[in-house]
Order: sequence, then C-alpha cells, then structure tokens
Amino acid sequence: MQLRYNYRVYPDADQRAALAQAFGCARVVFNDGLRARQDAREQGLPYVCDGELSKRVITQAKLTVERAWLGEVSAVVLQQALADLNTAYRNFFASLSGKRKGRKVAPPRFRSRKDNRQAIRFTKNARFAVTPGEKLRLPKIGDVSIRWSRDLPSEPSSVTVVKDAAGRYFASFVVEAADAPLPGVAGEVGIDLGLTHFAVLSDGRKISNPRILRRAAKKLRRAHKALSRTQKGSANRKKAKLKVAKAYAKVTDTRRDWAHKLSTAFIRDNQAVYVENLAVSGLARTKLAKSVHDAGWSQFVAMLEYKAAKYGRTFAKIDRWFPSSKLCSACGTIAESMPLNVRSWICACGAAHDRDVNAAINILAAGRADRLNACGGDVRPPLAVADADEAGSLRGAA
Repeated sequence: MQLRYNYRVYPDADQRAALAQAFGCARVVFNDGLRARQDAREQGLPYVCDGELSKRVITQAKLTVERAWLGEVSAVVLQQALADLNTAYRNFFASLSGKRKGRKVAPPRFRSRKDNRQAIRFTKNARFAVTPGEKLRLPKIGDVSIRWSRDLPSEPSSVTVVKDAAGRYFASFVVEAADAPLPGVAGEVGIDLGLTHFAVLSDGRKISNPRILRRAAKKLRRAHKALSRTQKGSANRKKAKLKVAKAYAKVTDTRRDWAHKLSTAFIRDNQAVYVENLAVSGLARTKLAKSVHDAGWSQFVAMLEYKAAKYGRTFAKIDRWFPSSKLCSACGTIAESMPLNVRSWICACGAAHDRDVNAAINILAAGRADRLNACGGDVRPPLAVADADEAGSLRGAA
C-alpha cells in the first residue's frame, strides 16, 4: 500500500530563496494553464489537451522574454504543476457527469502567492536523492538538512516539499509500504464518537475529549488582538501573522499527535474496530460546528482505516442511519424518540442504558453482523426445529 512519510526539513537562506522561486514558477505555470483553458472555452475553441497545454505554457513559454526565468527551476516541478491542474479538471468533469462519488467538485481556481500553503513535487525523473550525509538532494536547490524521525520503508517514488503558513518546511515522501500484520488478539470494539466524550467504547470505557482548540483559545485570542492592532502592510503585521499561524500550527500538531496515539492503541489492542459513519460535513453546519471541527473525527477515523489495513486488522463503518442510540442492546426494541438531552434511559424490558455505551454496544453488534454476512455466515440465528412429537396444528386446520 502507498503511504506518505513526512519529515521536517531545514533549508538555509539560499535554499529558501531557491524554494521560493520554485514555488512561484510552479504557481505561474498552473495559472497560465488554467487561463489558457478558460480563454479557449470563452472563445468557443476545443478543449486544450494535456500535451498541447504543456507545449504552450512550458516549452514555448521558456523561449519568451516574459517567461524565460522558468528555465531556472527543475522542469519536473513545472510538469507536476500542470499534472495537478489536469487532475483537478478530471475530477471536476467526473463530478459533473456523476462518475465521481461524494460532494460536487468545483472547477480549478487560480493559485495566489498569498496562499497559506505552497508546495512543489519532484518525481524520480528529477533524480532527487538522499545523500550519504543523510541530506535530501533536490535539483537546482541543493542538499537540504532533514530530520529523519523514522526510516523510509522503501525507495520513494516522489517527494513533495511543502511550506506551511507558519513558515515551516516539510518533505512528504510517497513510498510503497508492505503490510505488517500484528499478532492476533481476541478483542473487538465498537466506538461511539461524541463531543462530551471523544469516544465511548462497547466495554464501557469513556475517553475524554481533549478540546485542544478550546484550551488554546486564550492564546489564540491574544495573538489575534495583537494582529488587529498592527498597520496593514507593515513589518510588524507580518510578524504578528506569523505568530497567529504558529499558534494554529501547534493546535493542529497536538490534535494529530493525540489522534495518532489513540488510533494506534485501538488497532494494537483489538482485532476488529467498528465505528459509525458520521456525516461530519452536515454537523459542521450546525451550532456545534466549532466543537465538531475541534474533535477531528474524520482525521481519527481515517487513521483507524489505514492502520487497520496496514496491520491486518478488521475495520468497518456502520451505516449512519443505524439507530444505535435508540436501539436497546438487550432486547432489540427501538425507542420512539431519543432527544440529545437524554443521556440515560430504561427500556420496557427493564434494562437500564447509558446512551453512549448502549450505542457503542449496538455498533459492535452491527459490525459483527455485517462481517459475518460478508463472509457468508448467518446474520440472524437459524429458526428452531420442532421435535417430532411436539403438538402442532394439522394441515388445513382453521
């Protein structure tokens, strides 16, 4: 399976200038290609194919005075910028035709030098390499210092150099990682994700919501106030914007680290993990939007999914319309209504339920049933066969 391995890189002043030039050239090629296709559409001309577009905005553009500086960066960087544009157009057309599942995809937009994230990509054709001195050699940029937090599992097929809003540089390698199954364990768990508790497990355990953004609110508010007091276009404003970006980057890194540790623990300790397929995009449009984004459910579930595939565990999402909260895990009765303010309830059968624990138990049961069904097993127990001497009604009796 293909995975991304990310590392922090530390370019010097000259290398930062070369990277800035590469970012700018890739952005110009992307925008020139987008403008060429938009002009062709407005003039009623045929769609400009990929090969013709590359010839116009790269090969021929380098011969002009206005774009001669495109030759100062690696040609692979420019070609990959056009590849990103072509991918964006294909996704847009597939979304229009209904071939692409999920939310509708908007047409490509022009890139700005003021974007918070700048990135360039090098493929094997660019001949990037890791030097004997454990540095990352990039064409026309140099040997960049990199912090190897872990070894690469195989030779990378590409590397993307990213500069984020906080001014940090990262190298993201695409590698082919072999599956590494963990020793089998007997445990299975159903997880009910929430806001009061981030996760409630089918065994009754509750994991508190760290509320990382809420905890950093005071520091963020102070940074935003300092930014609002600076004059637009001043050097102090640039410094204040960088402080705000660093504060948000710390929140993002803390949330990602916490989600990695928790998801790894679930995958390590359980043979099968089941979660509910939540409509996060819909919940993010409610009054709970800030709390929903702060929880980071989508990121956490994505980590569970790829780690389960890598380590030989079973992972499944339960249908979001499954009534996990209203269904009694003891007798199977579905309650007529279950408002959010009801945190515990008693079924007609006499079973007392904690709302979230009951939902997690039902998610585990539904995941097991779907798994048995997918393997050809019985979802429901077989019908009991009556004994031969058992009394019964005769055929034709009223």
